[in-house]
Amino acid sequence: MAGGFGSLAPKTKNLVVAGGLTAFVFGVYFYTMRAVGGTDELQVAIDKFEKKKNENEAEASLASKA
Repeated sequence: MAGGFGSLAPKTKNLVVAGGLTAFVFGVYFYTMRAVGGTDELQVAIDKFEKKKNENEAEASLASKA
């Protein structure tokens, strides 16, 4: 059923499974990050929007003081 794990203690089996799952999760994470390519288009768009919003707020505050 479980292959060669039958002779191992239950705690050891749990550690082997936990290590395998952890390796899988990190593998998927790093594969995804590599596939995305590091360019975060959404963050670039948010930064542009924030910059424009701050410029508009600065212009509005200058116009109200004048």
